[in-house]
Amino acid sequence: MSKRTFRARAALLLACGFAAGCSQQQGGAASGSSGQGATLRIAVQQDAKTLNPILASNTVDGFIDRFMFEPLVSADAQGRPVPMLASPVPSSENGGISADGLTVTYHLRPGANWSDGKPVSSQDVKFSWQAIMNPSNNAVSRHGYDDIARIDTPNEKTAVVHLKKPFAPFVNTFFAESDQPYTIVPAHALAKYPNINQVPFNSSPDVTDGPFKLERWVHGDRLVFAANDAFFMGKPRLRRIEVRVVPDESTSVNLLRTHAIDYMYQASVATYPELKQVPGTRIVWNNVNGYEGMALNMRRKPLDNLRVRRAIAYAIDKPQLVRTLTYGQEKIATGDLPDWLWAFNPAVKSYPYDPGKARSLLRQAGVKTPLNLVIVTESANVTHKRTAVQLQAMLHAIGINAEVKTYPGDLLYAPAGAGGIVNGGNFDITIWPWYSGIDPDNSSQFTCANIPPNGYNEARYCNPEIEALQTRALSTSNRAARTQAYHGIEALLARDVPIVVFWWQRQQEAVSTRFTGFAPNPTVESWNAWQWDVK
Repeated sequence: MSKRTFRARAALLLACGFAAGCSQQQGGAASGSSGQGATLRIAVQQDAKTLNPILASNTVDGFIDRFMFEPLVSADAQGRPVPMLASPVPSSENGGISADGLTVTYHLRPGANWSDGKPVSSQDVKFSWQAIMNPSNNAVSRHGYDDIARIDTPNEKTAVVHLKKPFAPFVNTFFAESDQPYTIVPAHALAKYPNINQVPFNSSPDVTDGPFKLERWVHGDRLVFAANDAFFMGKPRLRRIEVRVVPDESTSVNLLRTHAIDYMYQASVATYPELKQVPGTRIVWNNVNGYEGMALNMRRKPLDNLRVRRAIAYAIDKPQLVRTLTYGQEKIATGDLPDWLWAFNPAVKSYPYDPGKARSLLRQAGVKTPLNLVIVTESANVTHKRTAVQLQAMLHAIGINAEVKTYPGDLLYAPAGAGGIVNGGNFDITIWPWYSGIDPDNSSQFTCANIPPNGYNEARYCNPEIEALQTRALSTSNRAARTQAYHGIEALLARDVPIVVFWWQRQQEAVSTRFTGFAPNPTVESWNAWQWDVK
């Protein structure tokens, strides 16, 4: 899933942080002690685009949705699969995965109910899959879900998934912590609609199964959630969560400094020098299977020319980007898979910074300079805007005039069907922040079937060699065979340059020292929100 922290708005009152008035608790401690009305206050850079998890297209939507909805399988802080709505996690050892890998059986927890009292059922699992596959719905990715032939529901608490072909990451993809971490939605609330793109549920979901329930949503200002004491994993420790839309990161830092918020969600690394000086705040660095880089639109000329893409790669001074943009807190990347992941290929190297080589490649490609290209990024994230400016200068040095255009994040990264700039292909180069799931599966970014509007292959990269290797990587559960396939995939990505990766992502999360229970997993920070507390 694309890492999105965005949405521009006018500068706000520092002590208040939002335009529509201040909470009674502004500027002071949380609204109560543990179990007596404790409220956690969070600042995010953008408003949610939707509260329907099937339509989520960015990490902010996913973070907020997980207060209200649950997947079948989640992951703990170490990235290990853990049961949520389904228990146990299906495996070949417990009989949940058939010997041929084509049948996966999920047993739903007894006692898991929707907020209207109806049990979460196998029909909800089946409908949620059907909603993702419904071509009329603006689901941003169907990766893995389109490998399902059918789902049987022999009883209310059993869902039997039949696959068209073996898919090794299936259990960590299907309503789990993948690069598009969907959750289950209530069939009895949504099945009556021919599509779910514009329904009341999307802004006021009144049937949920998570640890918190929506109390109110003041668009562009805040979302307020109240504890769901009937949550199947146990009564939440917090009584309320307030998520405030604070587009300006300097404002959020000051809100932390004045104790007006307890958590600055996915703080840009540009804020690190300030945040490390804020009393009563700790920085949690979360290693994720993700990166910061840029994607090149291979459907646009001359970016369809390999020499041009390689010229751009040679023009990028990665050490300078990491030094100046991350204050040395991140690690220069050689490819999309980080060096701590088992599928990492140590033989793949970065293109060295060589402007002379870059200019030579442009001449070999027959490109007349100056070449005019457009770089797009979101308007609120300071690091991404600074990145775009530095890239602009680096490209100018080799004869490319790059115009930088910024957009509100909810427009820039929206699905193609909703007018998204990147998913719709209306760019030459985009700053590309990416979060993957707990499996090294990167096929949603680099296979032909996932070219928008059908997925996240926004570089529009389609290569038969990659297709063959992806088939090998996804069709076996043998770790050695999968590793070999991913080594080949990483080598081809380095050769063909659909993306240029600057650094591997260590996500910065700034939290109050009074905020306990915070243990983000590699995909979503709010997976265990019922265990959060403010002391």
